[in-house]
Amino acid sequence: MDFAELINLFLLTLLTVTGLAIARMRALFPAVMLTGLYSLLSACLFVLFDAVDVALTEAAVGAGVTTILFLGGLALTKPEEKPIRKGRAALALAVTLSTGALLIYATLDMPHYGAADTPVQQHPLRTAYIEGTAQDIEIPNMVTAILASYRGYDTLGEITVIFTAAVGVLALLGSGWRRKRDA
Repeated sequence: MDFAELINLFLLTLLTVTGLAIARMRALFPAVMLTGLYSLLSACLFVLFDAVDVALTEAAVGAGVTTILFLGGLALTKPEEKPIRKGRAALALAVTLSTGALLIYATLDMPHYGAADTPVQQHPLRTAYIEGTAQDIEIPNMVTAILASYRGYDTLGEITVIFTAAVGVLALLGSGWRRKRDA
């Protein structure tokens, strides 16, 4: 096992421990902080996989915006989670299992991973991207190169939508806080 695999295994272990700690947590503030840590660990793992675009999105949205929104929502709630009644836990489990079963059923219609006869593998631009990306852009990760260069305006539009949604949610949280303070 080389050093890179050892770092990947270490980060995956930290992700697993953090996820289990979040699931066991009953106090909401530490759970919010651990979700931010989980997102940062995920971003580090994406950087090691040379998926810098995904790492940047995970760090900005997962660790940044989501943590701020959770903290804003936490300011409007009580610090402890309410105990769950037994009947509601069974209902939640049934809804989760049925949703999971529907998602698995939906994947049965998908083509096999890496199959040569899928539409994305047959597209004429496929070979142009694969052969020309290394010479045109000189970025080692092909997905990052395509998102940053060929689809730059699309990526900018997605970032604008995420930013606008975050501002809207923060405005909604702020108006509720002002109403509570004024009362």
